[in-house]
Amino acid sequence: MELVKTLQEHIGAQPEKFYKATLFQSEALLLGLNCLEPGQVQKPHDHADQDKFYYVVAGEGRFWLGEEQVTAVSGQVVWAPAGVVHGVQNESQVQLVLLVGIAPGPR
Repeated sequence: MELVKTLQEHIGAQPEKFYKATLFQSEALLLGLNCLEPGQVQKPHDHADQDKFYYVVAGEGRFWLGEEQVTAVSGQVVWAPAGVVHGVQNESQVQLVLLVGIAPGPR
């Protein structure tokens, strides 16, 4: 089992939909990368029984958190507690790279 990974080796892009890569997954946690090209969106959604965080590795994103919208940049962490509608849009001109954690892990 691989226990150490390098984020840069898992960064990718897709023109039609944002890119996702799972780094690690267990019943307790899913850890992955989401990469959004300029203009791409992860539509607002919720996880009734899962907490989620986004760590902005590179770029800048506009995040929906319930009724609020916030902007986060490289080095910031965004928290979406279970049941809170959340999503993100890349409104910048460069790729947005997010380290994403969901707990407990998807079943």
